[in-house]
Amino acid sequence: MAQIKTSTSLERTSIHDMLKETPANDNRSNVVPAVQTNPVCPYSRSAPTGLSSCTSSPAILTPTTPSQNDDSTILKTSSRIENLKNWSISTYKCTKQLMFEKLGKSSRTVDAELESQIEQLRETQKKYCNILRLARALTSHFYHVVQTQHDLGEAFSELAQKSPELQEEFLYNSETQRNLTKNGETLLGALNFFISSVNTLCNKTIEDTLQSIRQYEAARIEYDAYRTDLESMSTKPDGAIGLEEAQQGYELHRQQFMKLRTEVTIKMKFLDENRIKVMHKQLLLFHNAISAYFSGNQQALEATLKQFNIKVKTPNSTYPSWLEQ
Repeated sequence: MAQIKTSTSLERTSIHDMLKETPANDNRSNVVPAVQTNPVCPYSRSAPTGLSSCTSSPAILTPTTPSQNDDSTILKTSSRIENLKNWSISTYKCTKQLMFEKLGKSSRTVDAELESQIEQLRETQKKYCNILRLARALTSHFYHVVQTQHDLGEAFSELAQKSPELQEEFLYNSETQRNLTKNGETLLGALNFFISSVNTLCNKTIEDTLQSIRQYEAARIEYDAYRTDLESMSTKPDGAIGLEEAQQGYELHRQQFMKLRTEVTIKMKFLDENRIKVMHKQLLLFHNAISAYFSGNQQALEATLKQFNIKVKTPNSTYPSWLEQ
């Protein structure tokens, strides 16, 4: 035990002496290796493998010309602000013009002949839409009649096989109902063609012209608003400040108004010619088909469909209603 204690004390003494003999400057050498270790680079995935440390961000993540991007952003923002400003001014002027027109405090540009034609066109569309509604109702009801006739003919045919004493009478009625069904399907083909053509005329052709008319009316309000603004500024003593700008706005909207008025006049002229041509054909078809069916003239009914190139489904085929079409 004495030997173990002696060796332990000698070891502690030697370690203590070694620490005393160590220069104070050795602390710096111990710190340097820790400082010189390479730090973790936040862009290590994009940096080249030959570099020992990350000294700057990769070029792909840094914009090369930040000033150009800032300038484009500023231009876009200023353009949007300018558009919003112009829209707000135009909306205010148009709203003011509409209110003054209703109150009778401002004049409006009137083209009596063109406005009369526009009003007549709107009335024509309303009447044609009523014809279209009634024709659809007639086709729907008649479709159910044809289906009932077909079912009735099948019932007569079935009873003819089960009732030998009345077989001849049942077969006669069954054949009659089948002929009526066949002629009814032919008439349905003509009615569906009539409805399709009138629907195209009302909801596409006329509606396209009415859309141009709405644009023309909006341009008329803008033109009158800028015209009124120019007249009010020209009468004021200090109105010369924004008179040039008002003159430019007036001239721009006047040209747009005149352009749309010319387009509307041309469209209405062609629409009237097309309407007469289409309705002449469709009314002739409707008259001939209805007359031939209810007079029992099957040959005239088939000839009417051939004349207008209308294809009819095979007899006893299930026709979808006009709602399903």
